[in-house]
Amino acid sequence: MLLSLDGAEYEMAPGVIIGFAVRRTKTTPQRPQWHQLRARAPAEGGGAPWVRFDNAHPIERGGRRHKRVVYDHWHRTTRDEGRPYAFTTLLKLLDDFWQEVKRTLNEKGIPNDL
Repeated sequence: MLLSLDGAEYEMAPGVIIGFAVRRTKTTPQRPQWHQLRARAPAEGGGAPWVRFDNAHPIERGGRRHKRVVYDHWHRTTRDEGRPYAFTTLLKLLDDFWQEVKRTLNEKGIPNDL
């Protein structure tokens, strides 16, 4: 289901396109069927993702004594190293993704109907 969104684009406001890039990699215990879900708002020739949910790489969380590695995570900005994400279902992932897109659009002052 999620892979069918790859390449889909939605115009959220004049000139603001939310585009999906969905990729699959080999399934492992750390990586379920979904791999990456990105929203980007490209200007001419493309732009950096505003919101990204992925498990393409591990991130480390916790202090020095209680460090843990997680794969499922999301990025709030392009500079954000990632925050753990508790994946449960694809539908919940999509809902969380769109909620984060809405937050980002609101934060940037872009009118939307999300």
